[in-house]
Amino acid sequence: MTDFYSTLGVDRSADPETIKRAYRRLAAQHHPDRGGDKNRFQEIQAAYDTLSDPQKKSEYDNPQPQGFHFQFGQGGFGGFPGGFGGIFEQHFGPGHPFGDIFGQRMQRNRTINLQVQLTLEEAFKGKDLIANVQLPSGREQMLEVKIPPGVDEGTTIRVSGMGDDSVPNLPRGDIHITIHLAPHPTWRRQGDDLITKIDINCLDAILGKQITVETLDNSTLQIYAKPGIQQGQLLSIPNYGMPNIHQSNIKGRLLLEINIVIPTNLTEHHKNLIRQIVQ
Repeated sequence: MTDFYSTLGVDRSADPETIKRAYRRLAAQHHPDRGGDKNRFQEIQAAYDTLSDPQKKSEYDNPQPQGFHFQFGQGGFGGFPGGFGGIFEQHFGPGHPFGDIFGQRMQRNRTINLQVQLTLEEAFKGKDLIANVQLPSGREQMLEVKIPPGVDEGTTIRVSGMGDDSVPNLPRGDIHITIHLAPHPTWRRQGDDLITKIDINCLDAILGKQITVETLDNSTLQIYAKPGIQQGQLLSIPNYGMPNIHQSNIKGRLLLEINIVIPTNLTEHHKNLIRQIVQ
């Protein structure tokens, strides 16, 4: 049998805070995304799952004699009839933990729903999310999730088997992370396209103008607005928009919406020159 205390490198008398610190250090060191061994990381996680839960730790420290155990079977819990959970529901109401545990509905622990806000730049590049999540059982869970480039508003990322562990002997629940995007001062998103307004002086619109555009990945583009460009016209630059969440090498467009600005500080001399041109 694996010695969970040895796995975490702590004494059997270690307090919860010492166990937590050991887990964080080892999990960060052996996480597969950081080049660690997957099996070793799973051993560390299993050890922490047990030693951080007071009930599981007590059962681990004081194992029951061989052959003394409860068993779930077709007849219900520990030999009780399958309708046993219904009795609890009649007394405590639908959804009560007793009814869920002894009945047929609850097959696993609960899913935990988290909300995360990203900037548009983070959604563009993707993000390695590292957070400590307080589970309903009171245990703290370190969570590492790779949020892919191109993630959109309302996208939900599922992390399997890292959720609630309140009910012993049932599989852990999942964690669902819903993404929200903070408004951007310059760009707005439409699918995988990025749209912004570009102000052009009306005289530049008549004569044509070179436009400098700063992209989300800090690239600088030089775009030429041809003479006679119109108010509201869109200039489309392919492959500089948001990455596609399923194929990050494919990107949407940059759409530059032209806004023609009328000068308000012309002198009479300037106005007379324009009058000569338009007459």
